[in-house]
Amino acid sequence: MIQFRRSVQVFWLAVISLYFFSRPATAQQKQGLTDEMRALVETPAVPGYEQDLSAKIARLLAAHKPRVDNLGDVTVTVGSGAPHRIIAAPIDEPGFVVSGITDDGYLTLQRLPQGGNLPLFNELYSAEPVKIETPQHQWINGSVAGLSVHLLPQRQHPPSMADLDNMYVDVGATSAAEARAAGADVLSPLAIARTLYVMADGRLASPAIGDRFGAAVLLELLANIDAAKTKGTTTFAFVTQQWLGARGLQRVMEEQKPDELIYIGRLMRPVQFPGRQQAEATGFTHKPGTGPLIAEVEGKAENSGLVSDLKQLAAQNNITLQTDSSAPLLPRGGYMPQPKLPERTVHLAIATAWPSTPAEYIDSHDLIILVQLLSRYLQGSAVEIQPPAVTTLNEPALPPRPTSAPADAAILKHMIETYGVSSHEGNVTKAIAQLLPSWAKPQTDPAGNLILHWKGNGKGPGIAVVAHQDEIGYEVHSILPDGALELISKGGGVPAYFLGHPALVHSANGMHPGVMELPEGWEKADFQWPRGPRQTLRLDVGAQNPGEVAQLGIKAGDFVTIPKEYRNLLSPRASARSFDDRVGCSALIAATWALGPNLNGRDVTFIWSTREELGLEGAVAAAKDLAQQRRAPDYVFAVDTFVSSDSPIESKRFGDGILGKGFVVRAVDNSNVVPRNLEEKVVTLARNAKIPVQYGVTGGGNDGAAFLLYGTTDVALGWPLRYSHSPAEVIDLRDLQALGRIVAGIARSW
Repeated sequence: MIQFRRSVQVFWLAVISLYFFSRPATAQQKQGLTDEMRALVETPAVPGYEQDLSAKIARLLAAHKPRVDNLGDVTVTVGSGAPHRIIAAPIDEPGFVVSGITDDGYLTLQRLPQGGNLPLFNELYSAEPVKIETPQHQWINGSVAGLSVHLLPQRQHPPSMADLDNMYVDVGATSAAEARAAGADVLSPLAIARTLYVMADGRLASPAIGDRFGAAVLLELLANIDAAKTKGTTTFAFVTQQWLGARGLQRVMEEQKPDELIYIGRLMRPVQFPGRQQAEATGFTHKPGTGPLIAEVEGKAENSGLVSDLKQLAAQNNITLQTDSSAPLLPRGGYMPQPKLPERTVHLAIATAWPSTPAEYIDSHDLIILVQLLSRYLQGSAVEIQPPAVTTLNEPALPPRPTSAPADAAILKHMIETYGVSSHEGNVTKAIAQLLPSWAKPQTDPAGNLILHWKGNGKGPGIAVVAHQDEIGYEVHSILPDGALELISKGGGVPAYFLGHPALVHSANGMHPGVMELPEGWEKADFQWPRGPRQTLRLDVGAQNPGEVAQLGIKAGDFVTIPKEYRNLLSPRASARSFDDRVGCSALIAATWALGPNLNGRDVTFIWSTREELGLEGAVAAAKDLAQQRRAPDYVFAVDTFVSSDSPIESKRFGDGILGKGFVVRAVDNSNVVPRNLEEKVVTLARNAKIPVQYGVTGGGNDGAAFLLYGTTDVALGWPLRYSHSPAEVIDLRDLQALGRIVAGIARSW
């Protein structure tokens, strides 16, 4: 045991040294509140696996000579003499560890904490991008598997994503050995990918922000108070494993035996035990922006002298300090002996909206007021802290015009990271035109379709190839009296993939962060997701009334998306939202470069269509226009997703296209049946050119169906896609390459 402890101490010294000596000296300078919070929340810290965050906190506090114990608790002590107080804040968050790896390379999970009361926690991870930490403290990308909405109508009893048995993580591996070679293994911690967003009125949104505001309070106190003015000895403790019985806090308490304890952390719901009579689950009492909270102790808020002292101090300084009894004081328990709490013990908190969900947010003013209250208590005077400035993000810039054919992945990355919900595809249209060769002069029709035509000599068949520009999302329908935005859907998806997550409002002056609200009753044990098209959808951007929304520059008609990023999985696989149908758009761009300006008199039209997700609207307009010009194509090759069941949670009976095995002939979907002889013709063309090809049956429709009315034959093409219409779709880049090659081959020789 002694040798083990020494090994742990050596490990921690190595970790801290790595952070101290590998970072520039300026990193230890005082940071603003936003930078501090970003450093805290953007580093995942699953209970028991907080090492990276502990090291980062120690680095931020290097001037104070922090101590890190073998649990990862970080402590800094200032002052001397009595009384001895501890001001403690937790740093861990609920998450997962890898529990196993399947033969085909998927990771299975166990949640930490294994119990607890965390409504919708598992479901809100489904089909989301995640990070997995390797033993070498590197982070690799993954995607949690999710049900594909296009395949759901074919199933009587789809698996529940609330059940851990149905949670798998896709890192792009095809075998257990490949996953392990990338660094994923049993006990690797895993957490949802996150970005800190600053909403209106100084509200800070990020997964786990309710688990980090206490640490931010401690950092601000250490950065701003004058240790010489404090009374007694104060130990600032950033404690670990709070979600696992408060083990870090108990360790520090047992070691230091303080006279006084100030605990700063989230209010936690009482644990619900299966099979026992439970009180009706309710939301927490207070909302962000109502000021600091002081937790009630066993129904008697006045039983601690420290509670009374802080209330009196708050009243003297016109600080609203509200009592809250909606959660137990100081979550503790587990297998460790319980150190006795000092008589002078208090639990301070601030309210969080949508607690322990990806949409969680706090009000920075609450945090600042709490810092000011504690600085008055410690040194007799308040400190000045500036609230975060509201963040307005810029739309992604147009890609530079290439002078030679760009790589498939480069085209796709630009396509993915350009936003364009149905009816709002303008930026996508510009990006496509920018990525085409200089000789290509596409035209935009009244429906917004981008059309590139190689004029024929009348001797061959007329060919059209169409891929849609739009992605699913939302549109602002109205501004509600409380400042929330009422949304309408633009395309369908599984609610759990979007509600309860961060979102972006795309306005004329940029992108404004917000969070998608969850339906009423979401925290109740018997909650069911609303069904049907007429759901009330609300987006919170931090505004309190329509006037504040107007000041942000948001108005009805703006569009809304879930944030997205092109992320590499194990090569050659990638994950992102809106591969449907930016892969198709990319294939047409790549084929244009391959074909060049001269097709020897063949009549070929490439169409990047609009509003496909709303019912093929752009394709309908294009097909009608071509028919009126007496140019209706003989064949249309609609290039869209082959929604694949190549996933551990889908039935292999339907949509069984395999990632990495080539493009797919969509022989049958909900909108079209490809004539058998033409399906065979495509397969033969591909095999002769050594292009990998598959064919099969899937769900959904395709743009080619809009041309059937005018005598055109629809030969639908696609590529296998996992987890369709989700934030964590997965593709294999080899299938994109095959798709671009077959489109070029058809244009040359069909």
